[in-house]
Amino acid sequence: MRFFLLAVPLSLAACQAQPQAHKDDAELKFPAPARPVSKIVSPRWSDEPTRDRSGEAMEVMDRAGIAPGMTVADIGAGEGYYTIRLSKRVGKNGRVLAQDVTPGTRDALAERVARDGLENVSVKLGYPDNPRLPENFDRVMMVHMYHEIASPYSFLWYLRPSVKANGRVIVVDAYRPTWQHGTPPALLKCEFAAVGYKQVDFQTMPNAGGYLAAFEPEGARPEPKAIKACKG
Repeated sequence: MRFFLLAVPLSLAACQAQPQAHKDDAELKFPAPARPVSKIVSPRWSDEPTRDRSGEAMEVMDRAGIAPGMTVADIGAGEGYYTIRLSKRVGKNGRVLAQDVTPGTRDALAERVARDGLENVSVKLGYPDNPRLPENFDRVMMVHMYHEIASPYSFLWYLRPSVKANGRVIVVDAYRPTWQHGTPPALLKCEFAAVGYKQVDFQTMPNAGGYLAAFEPEGARPEPKAIKACKG
């Protein structure tokens, strides 16, 4: 069991290499968000039976285009609601990396993954300003957690190499201000655009508490000093 608490490694070659650090990482300066940041109050957005009855996860995965054989990152995985369901969706030929920034939450999820025998799932600890993902993910999921990212420009900047060509970052959030555990869609689009992502899809999702937005990296990753904070 201790092995799973420390690391549950992916057996997919494309997911083994860590993203290369910028040579001047210690000196990189990113703008702070010009809007409030929600505190992480719980690893759970809602109870799992209620979410299942609404069909939330199935609809989100359908709209996000999650398919068997894909490699998917579940950022801010919490107790693993999406991790478990993504594991089933991508199947034995796919891979899921579940990431969280809270060590205790990461460890509890690793125990759940081990207990359920999910051989296609890895669990990893991320940083608040850097998701610390390997490269070449088909989808990166951020469900009901974007508003809790304290350093969104740094986070999204480090995330870019992890999204493969034609891969997508999927954000599910609520139509509320960031301090009320949501993200206004215009603000979300602006913050992603500031780091070189284009919005390629947007759908209202009442059963998921708000909306689903999809982004793809576009052009060269900007220099951190060139990034301008969006007004919240």
